[in-house]
Amino acid sequence: MRALQALLLLIALLAAPTVAQAQLTQSPGPNSPTTKEQVPLYVPQTDKLVGRVSIPDEKLGVLVQPQGRDWREFRSQTLQLTIGGFAIGMTAILAAFFLYRGTIRIHGGKAGRLVLRFNGLDRFAHWTTAVSFLAMALTGAILTFGRPLLIPLIGHPAFTALAETSKSIHNYVSVPFIVGLVMIMALWLRDNLPEKSDWLWIKSAGGLFTKAGGKHPEAGRFNAGQKGVFWGIVLGGLGMTATGWLMMVPFAVTGIGGMQILHVIHGLLAAVLIAVVIGHIYIGTIGMEGAFDAMGRGEVDEAWAIEHHRRWYEEQLRKGYVEGRPGGHAGDRQPAE
Repeated sequence: MRALQALLLLIALLAAPTVAQAQLTQSPGPNSPTTKEQVPLYVPQTDKLVGRVSIPDEKLGVLVQPQGRDWREFRSQTLQLTIGGFAIGMTAILAAFFLYRGTIRIHGGKAGRLVLRFNGLDRFAHWTTAVSFLAMALTGAILTFGRPLLIPLIGHPAFTALAETSKSIHNYVSVPFIVGLVMIMALWLRDNLPEKSDWLWIKSAGGLFTKAGGKHPEAGRFNAGQKGVFWGIVLGGLGMTATGWLMMVPFAVTGIGGMQILHVIHGLLAAVLIAVVIGHIYIGTIGMEGAFDAMGRGEVDEAWAIEHHRRWYEEQLRKGYVEGRPGGHAGDRQPAE
């Protein structure tokens, strides 16, 4: 009998751990120890798969984010097509316009007298903004189009060095860009406010399609077209600056999804601004005779001023800023013979 009791006790002792383990597995209490089998590998969410991490940076627990595939498609396809389409499309439109209109000449030729259009501070603000934007556009294009276009030509190591350098230039040049942007806002904001005469300019398209020439709506310092460029660059530039600087400090104010949205906005604004600047460069160089002089040397021919900005010219005439005219500044050059 004692032998039988000892045998039953031994069986009970051997079975106790197994029964306890089964109980813990089936119905763990609030204070029961958790085994590694009970820890879920994934935390279900509607927009991503997140694992459990014990480090402070919780975003590293995101294992899969389906929206990342959409962003990658935008980055590698949609953005390239958008920027390329806007730039090529604007260039094609301007080429067709040039074939139709040619260079817009000063009706009746130059007068030979000069009018102060922009002073040194105006030109500094313009060229600071312009040069920094072109540098960012070029480096941004390298980062956007580099993989499909440059890697086959120069290889991975050379493109890596080029991309790293382009990224650094892109980031640092944003500082003079915003400085120039703030300056042109302070200098020209008042002259770019909408006014009634702008509607007349818009209805006649500024006389740009009139081949006879000389028929331009009266305008102040800036016409409606120039005001459109101004507000496009200012608002678009501020938007690009805000999104760009937020991307330079990743995850400071938003998570992974927010960073992707910032990149999408930044890229689309860049596409629009590149197209606007291409048009601005065209009209300021080969598109219109005498236009480059305004920012090149700060003075324009009197006939150009009368033809394109008559109301502004009359104000300058009253102030004595026209060479060879009564009231002109001492030391002004005399009109050409």
